[in-house]
Amino acid sequence: MTALLIAWLATAIGLGLATLMLSGIKAKNFLSFLISATVLGLINAFLRPALWFLTAPLSVVTFGLFALVINALMIMLAAALVPGFEVKSFGSAFLAAVIMAILGVIGFITIPLLTGAEISWTSYEYQSQSYKY
Repeated sequence: MTALLIAWLATAIGLGLATLMLSGIKAKNFLSFLISATVLGLINAFLRPALWFLTAPLSVVTFGLFALVINALMIMLAAALVPGFEVKSFGSAFLAAVIMAILGVIGFITIPLLTGAEISWTSYEYQSQSYKY
């Protein structure tokens, strides 16, 4: 449950930064922003893995950059589903996906450093510190 909450919080922060930085993405009020972050988190949890599996060959050819296109499409889908959240163009959604990806990489590196974990691309390995006297 904690991992789901952290993932939603990261999505909300990334979407919030994209909303503040880009003029093509707007939320009418804070509630519509929270609902859009929740919808985007649910879309990313259920729909994105299937799309990544279906587009794996294209992602390999583009060295993973096609994942940004998938993320942009997910942001546009969230905008279509949430009434108070609007994305004006695919370019705005793509830039939001880039911002969210950069924030994800920064979070992937800094959170383990702050918690004392060893960084691995597949998992976090926490080192227990045992002292011998």
